[in-house]
Amino acid sequence: MDTASIPLLSALWLGILTSISPCPLASNIAAVSFIVKRIDHTSFVFSSGLLYTLGRVIGYTVLGVLITSSLLSMPQASFFLQNYMNKILGPILIITGLFLLGILSFTSFGFSFSQKSTARLQDMGVLGALPLGILFALSFCPISAALFFGSLIPLSVKTGSNIIFPSVYGIGTGLPVLLVAILLAAGIKNIGTIFKKITLFEYWMRKTTGVIFILVGIYYVLTYIFYLSLL
Repeated sequence: MDTASIPLLSALWLGILTSISPCPLASNIAAVSFIVKRIDHTSFVFSSGLLYTLGRVIGYTVLGVLITSSLLSMPQASFFLQNYMNKILGPILIITGLFLLGILSFTSFGFSFSQKSTARLQDMGVLGALPLGILFALSFCPISAALFFGSLIPLSVKTGSNIIFPSVYGIGTGLPVLLVAILLAAGIKNIGTIFKKITLFEYWMRKTTGVIFILVGIYYVLTYIFYLSLL
């Protein structure tokens, strides 16, 4: 595999892991319930899934561009990140890994939206799927915040790409709903079983990713802070 594609695959995996984590998964299930309202119209189902995914891509991309561009545009911040990014990446990965393992936690934060606002978007029909995706993308909870701010933003800063990585991450967060939309459009109705399997898959993948983050973080700490040659 081309090593240049590894960061992109990492961004995609972070997005997928975000989408199937408990809190974002609840949002995605809500999006599916919106799609199911017109399950008899195949074009509505597929278009809604596509627009919802696009909405999440737009939400994360705009936020990622604002944060990354702000950091890279400030001379002092840019100089600091260029010289110390590898040093601070280790602790960030370890902390993110601890969140994924459930050892650390914090209260939910982000934008707050009422059920009335969500219902209003659902009443817009297929066009409501786009702002619904943006809305749910900006509704951060602990796991999604840890993955986005603790992993994706440092990845974007490190590579100097403030558009591609947030966009790929956004695609990953919308993939489950897009997949469900495709299955529904194809006439497959047993979605409940699929979500149960996704929940079990998410538990083990979140734990595995958490362990990997901690190990990679320890490697970065030993290599770039304590200057130990491990390879």
